[in-house]
Amino acid sequence: MAVPQMTFEDVVSARDLLDDVIAHTPVVHSRVLSETVGGPVYLKCENLQRAGSFKVRGAYVRIARLTDEERARGVVAASAGNHAQGVALGSGLLGAKATVYMPEGAPLPKVEATRAYGADVVFAGHSVDVALEAAKEHAEKTGALFIHPFDHPDIVAGQGTVGLEILEQLPEAATIVLPIGGGGLAAGVALAVKSQRPGIRVVGVQAERAAAYPESLAAGHPVMVEPSFTMADGIAVGRPGELPFELIHYLVDSVVTVSEESLSRALLVCLERSKLVVEPAGVAGVAALLDQPHAFEPPVVVVLSGGNIDPLLLARVLRHGLAAAGRYLAFRIRLTDRPGALAALLGRLADLGVNVLDVVHERMGARLHLDEVEVLLQLETRGPAHCDEVLSALRRDGHKLIFS
Repeated sequence: MAVPQMTFEDVVSARDLLDDVIAHTPVVHSRVLSETVGGPVYLKCENLQRAGSFKVRGAYVRIARLTDEERARGVVAASAGNHAQGVALGSGLLGAKATVYMPEGAPLPKVEATRAYGADVVFAGHSVDVALEAAKEHAEKTGALFIHPFDHPDIVAGQGTVGLEILEQLPEAATIVLPIGGGGLAAGVALAVKSQRPGIRVVGVQAERAAAYPESLAAGHPVMVEPSFTMADGIAVGRPGELPFELIHYLVDSVVTVSEESLSRALLVCLERSKLVVEPAGVAGVAALLDQPHAFEPPVVVVLSGGNIDPLLLARVLRHGLAAAGRYLAFRIRLTDRPGALAALLGRLADLGVNVLDVVHERMGARLHLDEVEVLLQLETRGPAHCDEVLSALRRDGHKLIFS
């Protein structure tokens, strides 16, 4: 494998291009994560970046370095949303026409934001990889310049400016934890920080349902995997980029994976405890800390890579996070069909300190006896111990609980 032909100076040059374009996002202390890890933990809030993620850094650098003639031909990109918005914003600032290919089912707010920045949106396939191929075909047919989401030196250099900011804001950082999809962010940050402080530890995190890097690193070259559905659509990439892979192979200390349950718990922690709205891909680093709190040497900086989340998805993920944290219960219970039976059950739940979120009362059904009703309950509890207390109490009362 060839040593990557990129240097620290490439990242510094990218920062000069971005100086008046991007927001220098804050690094904020997280008390709850610090207590979990046993040392200081800070959040690098790229969810507060222009266009809602770090992606505008690389996209702007790439488009800014095109010639006037190239920009006049227009640019084309493919993305599940964040790179799309970065390209659309960068193109608008630099006077280039942008076309963006997005997978079918891409989050509506990301689609609308991309259009609002001035780009034309075209849907292709059901994954970023299919959209990438469609965007490349568009470039061949029209002459538009293809802006890759992660596999280009200008993109990697632009994303690497996140690392420069981290060391300026927290020079004592011992570990940086960040999401990995195609690898542009991790590669750029690792290049930026390891060039200044070789001993700093950089850890990448992938969703376990879309984890191409562990297999690729084991094989020694990029390997294609078929991503399963994951809420972390922003990092659901089937094959690492060639250039990011080489940099990550040499510079990133480890890559770990996290479950859907861990991602939803991490999103809930960011929202409840840090008052930060972050998309599922953006909380992958937080999920890794919650899973293995003693695996990361503090001070730790976790990059929150983006905050573009559909409100409807947010509601579903929060419910998922409450369930993963033992604070949400859903089950069916059968009652005798007599006046006051439902009121008595709800009164019992109130005595147990449960918050009833929803009740569905069914009288008709082939599985029910004539004197039975079935009640679907959605409950909020105070945590796992309270869940156990509620379920045990209901069973002692003689109720049969059905979980399905």
